[in-house]
Amino acid sequence: MFAPTIHLPRRRTRTLEGSPWVRWTLITLALGFLAVFLFVPLLAVFSFAFQKGWEAYLAAITEPEARSAIVLTLTAAAIAVPLNLVFGLAAAWLLARFRFRGRALLLTLIDLPFSVSPVIAGLIFVLLFGRQGWLGPFLSEHDVHVIFAVPGIVLATVFITLPFVVREVLPVMQAQGSDEEEAALTLGASGWRTFLRVTLPKVKWGVLYGVILCNARAMGEFGAVSVVSGHVRGVTTTLPLHAEILYNEYDFAGAFAVASLLTLLALVTLVLKKYVELRSEAS
Repeated sequence: MFAPTIHLPRRRTRTLEGSPWVRWTLITLALGFLAVFLFVPLLAVFSFAFQKGWEAYLAAITEPEARSAIVLTLTAAAIAVPLNLVFGLAAAWLLARFRFRGRALLLTLIDLPFSVSPVIAGLIFVLLFGRQGWLGPFLSEHDVHVIFAVPGIVLATVFITLPFVVREVLPVMQAQGSDEEEAALTLGASGWRTFLRVTLPKVKWGVLYGVILCNARAMGEFGAVSVVSGHVRGVTTTLPLHAEILYNEYDFAGAFAVASLLTLLALVTLVLKKYVELRSEAS
């Protein structure tokens, strides 16, 4: 005999999407948050930057000290980003493909710049390479200048931007697995050729994404660079430091003109970030 079928009454469920007032409330809150913390500051930066007109704006960003700050910012990023790219690829491949003692410690050390204040990071380099630091006497004997010079700025920038490429590439490598690499090695490909022809193409969007974030942070870094630079105008001042100096001197138009360059960099970074995300989802 068949058991009788019991029909339970269906309960109508209401979802958040079905409540117009909830949806519009969330949209309003989100737009209000963006307006207060994003759109208004952006408008304020550009309005103050152009409050004295185009001529004053161009003069502020083309004066010798501003040009020196731009060159130093680009130089520090041009050195830090490739170094972190090489390290990030090597570290991500090591962490994704091997299990070894100390792996968790290595992951923790890579994330250290995220947890340590940039100011503390700058002080660490001062304690290491300053005149009274551990390596200071040795560097002084050989006339090598690190702190309050360009090498110190580069070192601080490299340290602060260290985790970005690793943290973007590592999840992609773990998700892709190693089957294709093992097949290539089985067929006789060398390790370097396997990396260039198999591994790297699979993680290219993660690499590009990490490079974009690394470059943006390198150009906008303030805390660690401020400690190791010495604020020597026209010599060791990057764009963020130059903007701070102008602001402290009550040159608000010049400070916001320099800040507008960093704002444009941030907007370009967001556009590139979105483009990489779309291409990554499409591929």
